[in-house]
Amino acid sequence: MGETIAKNKKAYHDYFIEEKFEAGLVLTGSEVKGLRAHRANLKDSFIRFVKGEPYLFNAHIGRLETTHRFYGHEERGSRKLLLHKKQIAKLQKAVDRDGYTIVPLQIYFNDRNIAKLQIAIAKGKQLHDKRHDLKEKDQKRDIARAMKDY
Repeated sequence: MGETIAKNKKAYHDYFIEEKFEAGLVLTGSEVKGLRAHRANLKDSFIRFVKGEPYLFNAHIGRLETTHRFYGHEERGSRKLLLHKKQIAKLQKAVDRDGYTIVPLQIYFNDRNIAKLQIAIAKGKQLHDKRHDLKEKDQKRDIARAMKDY
């Protein structure tokens, strides 16, 4: 993995991550420029299937001032994901099972400088699961603090 542009930290808090995939994105030139300037946000974004093809919705990719108004892009538009047929079938099957969803985890440029989106099959957490995770995190922090003083 190369340079990370945006992470979806909320996904790790709200979901149990089962399996990760790397997906390509269909982008316009102004969107790639926005990504290179780190103007991206995956908060509240989600992935849905439209006519059997996965799309990324509600992901914000900012527009640069230097972009011409005519060639600009919709900042929160839908963007098609590029995956292999077997991967799409696997994701579709996971969504059809109960409780599973597909969440975007991060956008990054790979070694060949191509924008990629890391997505995951995830299962939603209940409130008590989130509390348990927070408690574990606090305990780990306390242990680290105690070890540092020791």
